[in-house]
Amino acid sequence: MRVFFRYALRETGTNLWRNRMMTLAAVLTVAVSLSLVGAALLLKQSAAQASAHWQQGTRVTVWMNPTASASEISNVQSQLANLPLVKQCVYDTQQQDYSEAKQLLPPSEFSALTVGDMPSSFRCVPTVPSNAFVVESTFTSQPGVYQVTAPEQQIRQMNSAIRVLQIVFLALAGVLLLSASVLILNTIRMAIFSRRREVSVMKLVGATNWFIRIPFVTEGFIQGLLGSLVAVVGVTALHIWYPLHNEFQLSTSALWGTNLVVILLGAGIGAVGSAIAIRRFLDV
Repeated sequence: MRVFFRYALRETGTNLWRNRMMTLAAVLTVAVSLSLVGAALLLKQSAAQASAHWQQGTRVTVWMNPTASASEISNVQSQLANLPLVKQCVYDTQQQDYSEAKQLLPPSEFSALTVGDMPSSFRCVPTVPSNAFVVESTFTSQPGVYQVTAPEQQIRQMNSAIRVLQIVFLALAGVLLLSASVLILNTIRMAIFSRRREVSVMKLVGATNWFIRIPFVTEGFIQGLLGSLVAVVGVTALHIWYPLHNEFQLSTSALWGTNLVVILLGAGIGAVGSAIAIRRFLDV
């Protein structure tokens, strides 16, 4: 067993040095590809985190008629409290809404208002932004309710933008991983072609299939691993040096998780690419 590992390491090193230009090209391409994959994963996580932050700021407001009775207000309050689609609600009295209008409206318009003209309101936070539409349709026709307002257009635009970003990032990651795998496959194919006579001699003297295959698999694994380690440096530099807005900033644990995924992907595509090359181009 020791002889086998020694042989595999020696042959792997020989292959890497013999095809050093192709090896360097493969490592750099894997590094660039996985750097973009890591950046895409970071941006995807940032977009998801920003979406969660924006969701916390979504509000749906149930405006009561200025003449709504205490029982009507109590009934709406009770329904909102028991509605699982709503995370929390805050009730603002007519006096509180009157004070808010004083701060928002110009004096010429505010002077025409009185406390009795102002509606009271329930300011609610839905569990997810899309629930605002359900709350709006549920309470619009309730007795004592004047109207229900929600940032419908903003919610739809936000959900659509996040969905498009996630699809684009995932598609980009898939294309880059495929390109890196193909490059490693071609590198291993060149290594197999350059050693085709040695492989034939080894088969004639009774070498097993795995004895011949292992150096090539290890070669692809090392290329993918080296490329992923370079990519980790690039992803870490991007996280440290590129400034992001507060809601887009990720924690260190998210960075390490992304780097771990990048390393596993690099080693995985290296091993898989070399295995496919062996199956296609090495007749053992």
